[in-house]
Amino acid sequence: MNFLKKLLNRQSFEEEQTKNQEVSLSLDDLFVHNFLSKGGKFLYCTNKEEVISNLKSILVENSWEQIQLLDPTLLKYINKEIETSETNQELPFFTSCEHLIADKGDILLSSNQLKSKKITEFSENFIIYASTSQIVKDTGQGLTGIKTSSKQNLPTNISAIKNYTLKKNDDNFLNYGNSNSKNLYLLLFEDL
Repeated sequence: MNFLKKLLNRQSFEEEQTKNQEVSLSLDDLFVHNFLSKGGKFLYCTNKEEVISNLKSILVENSWEQIQLLDPTLLKYINKEIETSETNQELPFFTSCEHLIADKGDILLSSNQLKSKKITEFSENFIIYASTSQIVKDTGQGLTGIKTSSKQNLPTNISAIKNYTLKKNDDNFLNYGNSNSKNLYLLLFEDL
């Protein structure tokens, strides 16, 4: 009887140790895990054709016939049948981003994407195009990356989309009246 008691205690101790082990994920796995846990929708693309196909699928799924586009470099991913507008802020917004923040699953944007507008001034529907090389560990690395890549013309209006579930209540008093919750699709292009 004493033998069984020792064996059972040892098994439960080993199970407890296994549960308490910290799991170390790669940056891209960490980002995807955190992004999905916040309600983001993620589509992985390995070539330009997949980006175009996934973008078209998003538009068809949501019955969107037009999108807002401020970045002309993204026109190569849009079929001719999709109309774009620079000024209609009611349309879903298709844009790139500065960085993807792995430890929080956030999307870092700046005036390079938003111009002089706030995130809240755009539609509640965002489609973000990003590449795996834009994934950084934390916000500090993202800000350093912006500073390094834009030495001559440092962007302003740096902000992040942090919630991907609309109408989510945020109890943080620092965010009062500044909800950056968006219905967000991420087209993540493998470039590494």
